[in-house]
Amino acid sequence: MSLVGATAAELLSFMKKGETTAVEVMQAHLEQISQTDDKVEAYVQIDTETALKKAADVDARRQAGESVGPLGGLPIAIKDVLCTKGVATTCSSKMLENFIPPYDATVIKKLSEADGIMIGKVNMDEFAMGSSTENSAFKKTRNPWNLECTPGGSSGGSAAAVAAMTAPMSLGSDTGGSIRQPAHFCGVVGMKPTYGRVSRYGLVAFASSLDQVGPLANDVHGAALLLEAISGHDQLDSTSVPKDVPSYTSNLEEPLKGLKIGIVKEHYVDGLDGEVELTVREAYKVYESLGAELIDISLPNSKYCVAAYYIIAPAEASSNLARYDGIHYGHRTENFENMVEMYSRSRGEGFGTEVKRRIMLGTYTLSAGYIDAYYLKALKVRRLIRNDFDDAFKKVDVIASPTSPNTAFKLGGMINDPMSMYLEDIYTISANLAGLPGISVPAGISKEGLPIGLQLVGAPFEEGKLLRAARMFEKETGWTAKRPEIN
Repeated sequence: MSLVGATAAELLSFMKKGETTAVEVMQAHLEQISQTDDKVEAYVQIDTETALKKAADVDARRQAGESVGPLGGLPIAIKDVLCTKGVATTCSSKMLENFIPPYDATVIKKLSEADGIMIGKVNMDEFAMGSSTENSAFKKTRNPWNLECTPGGSSGGSAAAVAAMTAPMSLGSDTGGSIRQPAHFCGVVGMKPTYGRVSRYGLVAFASSLDQVGPLANDVHGAALLLEAISGHDQLDSTSVPKDVPSYTSNLEEPLKGLKIGIVKEHYVDGLDGEVELTVREAYKVYESLGAELIDISLPNSKYCVAAYYIIAPAEASSNLARYDGIHYGHRTENFENMVEMYSRSRGEGFGTEVKRRIMLGTYTLSAGYIDAYYLKALKVRRLIRNDFDDAFKKVDVIASPTSPNTAFKLGGMINDPMSMYLEDIYTISANLAGLPGISVPAGISKEGLPIGLQLVGAPFEEGKLLRAARMFEKETGWTAKRPEIN
């Protein structure tokens, strides 16, 4: 019985049978961190004492026959963009290096109520802006499948922590693909829920109309279990939708009969890696062998996704990040002679290059004389993109595509080419603009030994259907059982 690399369901089964304890599970994963994280560098902080204390509490209640939550002592890595009471939340930025929240994000409270245990906080692109986790102010996280490659971003630490077997599941956030693209790069399952399904209260905002918290796990069941724990209406988040949450795990093993899968003709163009295309087309054949019907569809406005996203998201970022001025929040410079210089130096020292770039882009598009030409036009395009999806879901149950056009790229390979970096999100951005759920599930390994993911996108609040479709594929292919050798 190996605890490291086991799925959440396996670990829970071991503990319920008395074959191991929550403390032993936590110790095994802490030991895995000590053996691998000097190479992967996924974690920015670990609280061993608190994690073991909480695990011991779960064990005591389980042994006494008392009720234990559905996450029953499982270690969970947390992206450092979620507020954790009494534990630093830095967003991987010097701006918030010393910020210790006085409260927990709603998803952290829900994890605790379900007896999930935070094993540590993990690295990310600064303020969730990036696709490689190289924009962190503190360290560069590496891909466990190839340490010379990035784990993707911005939830690169969350995906790398699961792939490196230091936690069976983790939480990330997804504004334009920041859960699904790292899941694709690292060979794990990652899901962005419908906008409004999971509370954003306590999630440090990047782009408020796009941000969403979601699970990553080493199999589909783990993602379903974690999503079930964090979903639901929250009065503290005005965008949270008061809609019942179904049990995603109860019927996960039931295949979808008569499944109709949309294949988007606009997705297969120049820029898509040949090996990635071949892998996803093989995945389509797997679904056909399971009785699914493939239907060609069109999303005619998808070609505008990247342009619309990089107007809307920076505009919201420039507004959200205005609060970090050295007075209300964040780093304050030590060297200034007047108030204007204090503002300028504090923001100049606290923010990294990519964050500054997006603030400037957003401020420009919101400025008088340009807001109509850029921001308001982008909002109209966003509506057209959603209309395309609404039409498509009248014909199909889910839409399948590559998660990203490439496998994981080398560290430093795109850091000075922001346009190429932005195009890494070309298949994931549309789900955020339309507020739809999406999942990336491992679908193959490239000749260079790097994971390739398949993305499935569903209609609003159809997470259950997406998870069942992903489970059908996982059960048939077994790609989620692959684990890297970390050298």
